[in-house]
Amino acid sequence: MNFLFVHQNFPGQYVHIVRSLLADNAQRPGTHEIVFMTEPNQNHMNGVRKVTYAKPPEISPSLAWDTRDFEMASRRAQAAYRGALQIKALGFQPDVIIGHHGWGELLNLVDAFPGVPLIGYFEFYYRILGADVNFDPEFPMDTAIFGGVRGKNSTNLLALNLEQYGQTPTRWQHSTYPDWAKKHIAIIEEGVELERCRPDPAARKKPLTVGRLTVTPKQKLITYVARNLEPYRGFHTLMRALPRILREQPDAVVSLVGGDSVSYGVMPRQGGNWRNLMMKEVGDGIDLSRVHFMGKVSYDDHLALLQRSDAHIYLTYPFVASWSLREALACGCLVVGGDTPTVTEFIQHEVNGLITPTLDHGALAETVLRALSEPRLAAKLRANARSYAEKKLGMPEYIARYRGYIEEVTGKALVPPAPPPAVKPAPRIRTEKPAAKARPAAKRKS
Repeated sequence: MNFLFVHQNFPGQYVHIVRSLLADNAQRPGTHEIVFMTEPNQNHMNGVRKVTYAKPPEISPSLAWDTRDFEMASRRAQAAYRGALQIKALGFQPDVIIGHHGWGELLNLVDAFPGVPLIGYFEFYYRILGADVNFDPEFPMDTAIFGGVRGKNSTNLLALNLEQYGQTPTRWQHSTYPDWAKKHIAIIEEGVELERCRPDPAARKKPLTVGRLTVTPKQKLITYVARNLEPYRGFHTLMRALPRILREQPDAVVSLVGGDSVSYGVMPRQGGNWRNLMMKEVGDGIDLSRVHFMGKVSYDDHLALLQRSDAHIYLTYPFVASWSLREALACGCLVVGGDTPTVTEFIQHEVNGLITPTLDHGALAETVLRALSEPRLAAKLRANARSYAEKKLGMPEYIARYRGYIEEVTGKALVPPAPPPAVKPAPRIRTEKPAAKARPAAKRKS
């Protein structure tokens, strides 16, 4: 089968499905041809033809706020369309196009390859009520900006108007879409590599050093991970909970992984970043010899921290679930999660984790202290977290679901049945005729 993948940051979340297709080729060379269109980057996968399109120019700051997302998506759509025409001119005709709708790259590919089915990733449908907007009363959104929130759905709506196929990774994310759109979007729950993301019982028996952080077997490690330290992922709630946690748990060490920018929200109106702002607010109660701002760490260090964690804090507005939540469960972390549907889809209170009000730092401190002081409960929850991951988050099961959807959409088998072996004609068996009986000699006449 011929595949055209599209993602502005190759390979994005498609790395695992692409690997499964490459495995098909390893077993039966020539089964698939895989082309991946992206912005220029240094990433590479053997067996994948990477084709780049020119990154579109930045939009003008004078452009109306409500239309900025649509303008950027339109520019990307045109850039990807031109790239697709070049691919087509080289003779490549995909059987299916797979990509992420978030940046607009897919919008015009139906014109470059008419009739080719397209599977788009529908990540989130923005709403004024009932989701992330105005969830946190500390940061109310001015009604004048509501138009900009609705404008974020312009790409979503154009993508749905293509009347193609879609997928999303959680029931909650699916629920954010209008009822009329849901029938176009399949829920394909994502998985993690359970062999790599796994508990390490020996981790608590030896010191762990990552950067400037060192935690000994006698200490408790509290972990927190976000792409960036911002209120969308509950960073402000965590920071306000730390003084009490540190005061009442003197053997606790805290690891905070994440950058100082924003991924989903906005920078502080006061200027600077959220880390500095929260340190100004609660820094007097935070011992920086025990609280470590790790920045961004390698994936191996990320997993080492999760495997050693005594309590992993995961808070978020009602929004997209992080891969780190799935990885924490797979590593057998005791997850202290916020009470938003993003989290409770994965974690059941006192079954495979603990749930606490997302915006209540007092309740968070109380729940973390409980997690650190009840070893029998902690052991049960860690075991159940891993068990949940094994049942729901396995990578082979995720890949099987995704491959099944591709086959459903295309009407083709990903791995065609092998042709029956050629049947050789049965060898001819030669049989010897029985010897003729000798005739009696004729009597000679005298």
